[in-house]
Amino acid sequence: MLSSQCFENPPNLSSTCGAGRVEELAGLKTYVTGPSDSKRALLFIPDAFGYEAPKLRKLADKVASAGFFVVVPDFYYGDPVIDVNDPNFNIEVWLKNHSPDKGYEDAKPVIAALKSKGVSAIGVAGFCWGGMVLVKLAGTEDIQAAVILHPGRITEDEIRGKAMPVNMEFLLIFISTIAT
Repeated sequence: MLSSQCFENPPNLSSTCGAGRVEELAGLKTYVTGPSDSKRALLFIPDAFGYEAPKLRKLADKVASAGFFVVVPDFYYGDPVIDVNDPNFNIEVWLKNHSPDKGYEDAKPVIAALKSKGVSAIGVAGFCWGGMVLVKLAGTEDIQAAVILHPGRITEDEIRGKAMPVNMEFLLIFISTIAT
């Protein structure tokens, strides 16, 4: 569940941070980093602050340094959470406009675009809202590894019964990369 802690220390969003670049992928502005010819890719699905969060891009760059092609799409179409203290901001309305179901539908063409570039192994990392999207992707055979770094509104019933195919080598490389 969302709590007040989710928004206590929001990032200062920056369209220019990171070692990568922004390009269009599957119709979405996407931060990309790492070797574009890699056969292994990671799709980062961000929290409500979106793809311009500097620490998220720093993590993407770090994982990319291990040889992964990392993509962080703008699933919010330029409408991330910017100021939760704005009296006109309503998180429930924002979540309705940016539902995990919509995120799931937007993620499928991103995965297809990665495969069309020759990527043979795709892992997905979901952060809060992105974790809610990831749970939906984990029920497919489109990805080989999944990790929820901090969950959003996810219930046990949503996770239970997911037949997530896991490529342990892929997951262990990812975990060792972020742990160092």
